[in-house]
Amino acid sequence: MAEATKTKKPNPALAKPLQPSNELAAVVGSSPLPRTEVVSKVWEYIKANNLQNPANKREILADDKLRPIFSGKDKVSMFEMNKHFAQHLS
Repeated sequence: MAEATKTKKPNPALAKPLQPSNELAAVVGSSPLPRTEVVSKVWEYIKANNLQNPANKREILADDKLRPIFSGKDKVSMFEMNKHFAQHLS
């Protein structure tokens, strides 16, 4: 039972601010951000621009700003999205 009461330590790599590429900066801004903040800002953008597929909410429909981030794809799954962000953060 003692293990169940331990708190999970946050991963310091997720909190490290990273510089977004020019393509990603068009959505999240140009200042360095932790990965968690990048994901939050992209979701804000997706919801504000109604870019979730109404027939399948797990699909993100790319507009002109998201398409370069998603390697030119017109749609990606929400699970695949983070893989694309990794290529745009340094």
